[in-house]
Order: sequence, then structure tokens, then C-alpha cells
Amino acid sequence: MPGTDRRTRMTPEERRKQLIALGVNALADRPLEDVTIEFLAAEAGVSRGLVFYYFSSKTGLHHELVRAARDSLMRATEPHPEFAPSERLHDTLERFVTFARDHRQTFYSLVRGAASGDETVREIVDEVRSAQAERLSIMFGELGVETNERLHIALRAWVSLAEQALIDGAVNEGLGRDELVGFLEKSCLAVVELVSPRSRV
Repeated sequence: MPGTDRRTRMTPEERRKQLIALGVNALADRPLEDVTIEFLAAEAGVSRGLVFYYFSSKTGLHHELVRAARDSLMRATEPHPEFAPSERLHDTLERFVTFARDHRQTFYSLVRGAASGDETVREIVDEVRSAQAERLSIMFGELGVETNERLHIALRAWVSLAEQALIDGAVNEGLGRDELVGFLEKSCLAVVELVSPRSRV
């Protein structure tokens, strides 16, 4: 890290966290596959063997970086329970768009992991989608929508749509922030109305 004395003695957990943070930060300007053990060792000013000790392989390193990206996204889009459900939805979507814009490569690497040949990466991405769908299900349940398996399937499908919209509209700046938030909100409400036509959302 710029301005950091890389020779400072760290505990194993501190060193591991430093390496993961450096790896995630590197995603700002390079794809996941370019973050190698050699690259990370050079960034941290440590030996290749030390990085290998913590992650065992390039694949192990990538798993940890995708998990860190997952955790960052989930924290950034955590709904505020003090807001009314409809306000909470809008606020969460605003922060979803902001995260995709501010952390473009991190978000892209996470979303693209769904098509990865790595089963662990696919499972991590699937966890994100299920968790986001569950958050939405809770919001709509508070609005009187019947929360059943059909709704959850529809919301998971919408999360995939939202991810692609964020890649096209936020990461590639195809749409303005407010326009993109509006699209996501309207499309989410439309999906809920489709599976629960008598709902009032």
C-alpha cells in the first residue's frame, strides 16, 4: 500500500487481511484472472511463498477475493430497517447502483463469477443472489405481498436482470444514476406484480 511500511511485522491474520485488501483493490483496474500470487506478492512487498502459504494457489486466492467482494456488496446494500419498506427499496437500489459505479471491476468480477467454471465461485455468487432476493422478499412481505416460493424465484430472476442492467448501465455508464435506479425499481415492482397481481406495491 502506498505510504505503508511493508516491513512492519504483522500477525498472520493481519497479513492475510492486508493481502486480501490489496487483491480487492487491484480489481479496480484489472480483471480477477490477472490478480496472481506473483502480482500480489509484488504489491505487498513479500515473497511469493508467503502469499502461497495463505492461499495455497491462484484458485484459492481468487476464492478469497470473490468472498471479499461478496461481503463488500452485501454490506454496501444492507437495507436500513428504520425506513418504511418502499423507501427502503429505493434507498437499497440507490446504494446498489453506487456500489456498481464505485467498484466497477469488483462488481464485474463478482457478477461474471456466475459463468465461471469454478464451482466454488458459482456458489459464492449464488449466495449473493439468494441473500439479495431474501432481503427483497422481506420488504415486500411487509408491504402485504404473499411471500412464497414463486415470489422468491421471481426475485432471484430479477436480481440477475439487475446485475446485467448494472453492468450495462452503471459499469459501462450507459444510463444516468437516477434513470438506472428508476429502471431497477420499476422492473422489480413489475416482477412482483406479475407473480402477485393482487398486491399493492
